[in-house]
Amino acid sequence: MTLRVFVGLIVAGLLTTPALAAAPSAEQKAQFYQICVATSSNVPLCTCKADAAVKLVDQQFMAVILASMQGQTLAAEYAVPYNDYIVESTRACGMGM
Repeated sequence: MTLRVFVGLIVAGLLTTPALAAAPSAEQKAQFYQICVATSSNVPLCTCKADAAVKLVDQQFMAVILASMQGQTLAAEYAVPYNDYIVESTRACGMGM
């Protein structure tokens, strides 16, 4: 394999590799916390859940979570990922399994 072919393969790989997803914003984390406290009044739990959420999901999925927290119905495609998020955030906060 020549150097030109090798470099071409690397560049092709870079162009086809998806970009890393953006982490949830500070605004999204604050909104998550505000909604959580408004609905549960459990400051320690909401603090933990907000911290866990920003470690578990990306910015796009955080928007889905916030919409759900505000009473919007999840699209069917988000049912399993949302359930997985709930399980993992619950576990991260020392509850559940």
